Amino acid sequence: MLRRLALATLGVLCLEALSARPVYASDGSWAAGGPPAATGSADFLGESASDDARETASWVIRTGDNQGRPFIIVDKKDTKVFVFDGRANLRGATTALLGLAVGDDSAPGVGDRKLSQIRPEERTTPAGRFDASFGLNLAGQDILWIDYDSALALHRVLDAGTSQHRLERLAPRSALSRRITFGCINVPVKFYEDVVQAEFQGTVGVVYILPETKPIHEVFPGQLAGR
Repeated sequence: MLRRLALATLGVLCLEALSARPVYASDGSWAAGGPPAATGSADFLGESASDDARETASWVIRTGDNQGRPFIIVDKKDTKVFVFDGRANLRGATTALLGLAVGDDSAPGVGDRKLSQIRPEERTTPAGRFDASFGLNLAGQDILWIDYDSALALHRVLDAGTSQHRLERLAPRSALSRRITFGCINVPVKFYEDVVQAEFQGTVGVVYILPETKPIHEVFPGQLAGR
């Protein structure tokens, strides 16, 4: 609980949205939306994506694992976030800030600790499949909760009052330079408001966080057979 309260102090956020909208690309441009993704294969619309991200998206489509809901794929190795609508069309992609430590599990009780009590090696972004929805923090600001018990959320990147220069770290640099958070996923404000809010408002979507130390089929059972 203490860490959840600390999220409010940091200004962790999330909100509501629109209906028909174009696709937001990671270079900051907008591209025209296309038809629904083809069955069995994910279309990344020319966006750079790892094999694991592509195979995970295609697995979701083939199996219907998202149950017609919007979904997000978080590629920790590439520090990149992909947002798909309920029909598996890519709505946008961006680089993101992720947990400082390499690892695929949350430290025991991390969601109930003060941020100052979380050691650097415990600041992981855990891998897994999560049902995610919007909620408000104590300051009345919006946040996309991914896993409430471990205080894992996706929110706008905030730079004010920090010495980490988080906004600068989102610019084209090495993926390692974007591993700085306590575990939460930080995305650009415009991407958060124009893409994440637009797709997840009023529903419970799915977030797939790809592993970086575990085999992918261990995190998403059944995916190996679907390749």
